[in-house]
Amino acid sequence: MKTKNVIGMLTMLIALVSCSKEKTVFEVTTFKTKPTVSASVFNKLDAEVEDNFTQNQPGFIKRQSGVNEEGDYVVLVYWDSHENAKASMKKFMSDTSVADYATMIDGSTMSMSRYSITDDFNANNSEFIEVMVFKTKSDIDINTFNKTNKRVEKGFTAKQLGFEQRITGVNENGEQIVAVYWDTKTNSNAALQPFMDAEISKKFMGMMDQSSIKMGRYQTLNSIKNSNKMELSNKDKVVALLNSFNTGDQTPISYINPKKYIQHNLDVADGLAGFGEVMHHAPEGGFKANVIRAFEDGDYVFTHTEYDFFGPKAGFDVFRFEDGLIVEHWDNLLEVQKLNPSGRTQFDGATEINDLDKTEANKTAVTDFIEKVLLGHEMDKLTSYINPEKYIQHNPAVADGLEGFGAAMKYFADNGLVMEYTKLHKVLGQGNFVLAMSEGKFGKGDHTAFYDLFRLENGLIVEHWDVISTIPAKEDWKNTNGKF
Repeated sequence: MKTKNVIGMLTMLIALVSCSKEKTVFEVTTFKTKPTVSASVFNKLDAEVEDNFTQNQPGFIKRQSGVNEEGDYVVLVYWDSHENAKASMKKFMSDTSVADYATMIDGSTMSMSRYSITDDFNANNSEFIEVMVFKTKSDIDINTFNKTNKRVEKGFTAKQLGFEQRITGVNENGEQIVAVYWDTKTNSNAALQPFMDAEISKKFMGMMDQSSIKMGRYQTLNSIKNSNKMELSNKDKVVALLNSFNTGDQTPISYINPKKYIQHNLDVADGLAGFGEVMHHAPEGGFKANVIRAFEDGDYVFTHTEYDFFGPKAGFDVFRFEDGLIVEHWDNLLEVQKLNPSGRTQFDGATEINDLDKTEANKTAVTDFIEKVLLGHEMDKLTSYINPEKYIQHNPAVADGLEGFGAAMKYFADNGLVMEYTKLHKVLGQGNFVLAMSEGKFGKGDHTAFYDLFRLENGLIVEHWDVISTIPAKEDWKNTNGKF
């Protein structure tokens, strides 16, 4: 009897200790960086934020950052209490030491939530993290759910190769979180389909409100750094090159191939010598460049930039790379104009890149629009390519909507002016943004280069920027490469 009593008392004590285990806080923040931000620079600053700020805050336990293939970031921070987590965030928003890092984040994409957990973090060797948040169905008993949740780990996840830790929690709104830490992405990938096929997983997923599920899979930034994946992308190199106008940094010049640099700006001589000659004649204070949008399409990078280049200008630049070096450059520049009839500038508007899986479809849509409507004059097909209910216009002389487009065309016709596209030379895109480079006539029939940037939603054009520039007479060219 005594033995049974002792066992019973021990069981009760274990249960009490388990039930009274102090809860900690799991803070999860997701966001995108601004389109022109260099990933390598941001990743370096992220590490500095942890070293110089976060780990020095009261109640800090652990911080990890990761990024997925679409460029979405996650920052996971463990705190000893909600009070310390909130105090740290309040200080972060005003601390000058993290200001550069904070300004690189696209605030409109940022989302943060804090979850109460009872797990102690111990996945220090993890290189890949899966994060799933969701709500349970309204008719699900939470105790039954919690038991099933634990069974998923014991009955399936913990048995998989490369599994490190599984952390679960809930926030004040009843939203659940499951974070699974893996040693590598390869082992995480290998477990995905078996998880979906397992009976316990099907039961677990069946308890979730399917419309509330959000899933993210992230490579840790630390593992990217350690595996030498911090190399600058081609887009990073172009942004750094243009920003060097502001900083005077000579390093980005090394991103241009010194033996092959084909120049299509007809006011600039070929090669690095031509580039250097322009820089040599810069006005006092130099040139300035504010890169508004930057995109990458295979070996090409194209940018939309606000310049101070012999006066304020709007510009599109296109760079072609070979073996990591710039070997060719095209551009189109126009003086900055006053606000258009809808009160828009040549630079404002959407910047977020999405729909990466629709890049080719969007490029095809723009190609068809230019070939059939602008070149082929099939105006009856206009609404097959432009959203008739939403068309945001940044051309300095044209108002929003198809009505604005029609009014501009009428003005040209009434005044004997032309806007004629004669040849489409190149179409480049990334996700929902597509740039078209075309040739034609404009105004009084001047030989003209049209650079048109389109943003698409659901296969239709909803926003447009352009730079229309006269092509100089051939006798005035400083190189023989042509505009296109």
